[in-house]
Amino acid sequence: MKAIQMVDLKSQYENIQSEIDSAVLDVIRSSAFINGPEVKAFQEELENYLNVKHVIPCANGTDALQIAMMALDLQPGDEVITASFTYVATAEVIALLQLKPVLVDVHPDTFNIDPLAVEKAITPRTKAIVPVHLFGQCADMEPIMEIARRHHLFVIEDTAQAIGAKYSFSNGSSASAGTIGDIGATSFFPSKNLGCYGDGGALFTNNDDLAAKMRMIANHGQTVRYYHDVVGVNSRLDSIQAAILRVKLRKLNEYSAARNEAARFYDEAFADEAKLNTPERAKNSTHVFHQYTLITDGLDRFAMQEFLSSKGIPAMVYYPVPLHLQKAYTDPRYKEGDFPVTEELCKRVISLPMHTELTNEQLEWIVSCVKEFCKA
Repeated sequence: MKAIQMVDLKSQYENIQSEIDSAVLDVIRSSAFINGPEVKAFQEELENYLNVKHVIPCANGTDALQIAMMALDLQPGDEVITASFTYVATAEVIALLQLKPVLVDVHPDTFNIDPLAVEKAITPRTKAIVPVHLFGQCADMEPIMEIARRHHLFVIEDTAQAIGAKYSFSNGSSASAGTIGDIGATSFFPSKNLGCYGDGGALFTNNDDLAAKMRMIANHGQTVRYYHDVVGVNSRLDSIQAAILRVKLRKLNEYSAARNEAARFYDEAFADEAKLNTPERAKNSTHVFHQYTLITDGLDRFAMQEFLSSKGIPAMVYYPVPLHLQKAYTDPRYKEGDFPVTEELCKRVISLPMHTELTNEQLEWIVSCVKEFCKA
């Protein structure tokens, strides 16, 4: 059996090697390394895939969040609401721009931001909400958008873990993750569902004015070379990464289906395992399974992680410490016990290997070892 990886990028590459190699060599031969035609082509193809008016490629997902907040003219001291159960980059950008991160709890089933908690956290200083589409499915965007409209707030979707997921509204319509709020922000980090072979990111919007402003900010605040209208940054997706992403975008639906097939295998295998709770699917979102995350019940998950490692199986804990208890984000407003769902998840979750190249043999081995540990 081939060695099991948390994310098997090597095997994925081997299956698309000829396409990737050809795409990369074409860029090298053209020498159009920065803002070349591959970047424009990827932008247009992603716009079509997401059914969104504007895609603005940039250097990484953290830059995408920063550019979004700069484009909305958020000012130091303005409050931005986001979940405490997420990767640090979401709050990091808020703090770097001298905005005030306001953290809230998440829903116990989907792990996504709780709209009721969002509404309770709104103050006169609140200017934006950043729902994170965690682990591969959309946050509950319909009530979030209704709250935002009622309170005149911006919505920036962090869709780094859920590109390709679809959200369904009560009227029967649907939209891609990242295209519902004012701005969507994503990462193309190699381990993402749509990942390049370096760093990369993008912003999405249906607003023409915001699109123009974000393009300008990402390009040193200029639309005409050497004429700088606003303070900007240098954040761009290079042509080689765009060429790689074009190849992988064509396979994204196939990759999502493979992840769902692996998730169904896990679900069925662990359905009767009393010490494990399998991931809940949101009723109004598809799931693209960036992670397959279990909630343990009465297990030492770090002992489980060590046991699985001894069997050649990687497992990860996303995330062991919530944002409100991180040293960098110490705030007198928050203390241990304030966000019980988040804190409980941080103590109990563990993620199993999840990627597009998992074989039945590998899945059977993972499941058998997990069950062996649960019986011990």
